[in-house]
Amino acid sequence: MRKILQTIVLGLSAMLIASLPFSCKPSFSFTGASISPEVQTVSVDFFPSYAPLAPPIASQTFTESMKDIFLQQTNLTLVKEDGDLQFTGSIVGYNSAPVAIQGNQTAALTRVTMTVKVKFVNTKDEKQNFETNFSRFEDFETRQTLSAVEADLLQSINSQLTQDIFNKAVTNW
Repeated sequence: MRKILQTIVLGLSAMLIASLPFSCKPSFSFTGASISPEVQTVSVDFFPSYAPLAPPIASQTFTESMKDIFLQQTNLTLVKEDGDLQFTGSIVGYNSAPVAIQGNQTAALTRVTMTVKVKFVNTKDEKQNFETNFSRFEDFETRQTLSAVEADLLQSINSQLTQDIFNKAVTNW
């Protein structure tokens, strides 16, 4: 009797699996991205810098960071233009300011802040489109010079900014 029951359960399971519509597969990942299966491509335009104090490498490194996050955390194909997901924008702010003022009126830390204006277009779901500013900062010890630490700070800020943009564009948290 037990063997007959196992055979019936296995047979029903096989029929259920065979009847599932394979074209309606959900798309999700361990990164939290929830991207519709009909979305296949992403395009990231060059993000020029309009911030007078931004270093010359800011535009290139930010643009490459945007491309990298989608290549690393999704299965989307990067295209030059007209992707299913489209990112355009610019670096609109970059400054450094003293923080953590000590008793002798000197700053122990300096904060570097970068702001990026981003326009996101999802050609498959216009309800997800947005245009907003994202801002992130990093602090460094004032006894160091900005030029000595700026490349590392910029890398960290870019990583944070691109993760924020990625989350807003493709995660449904």
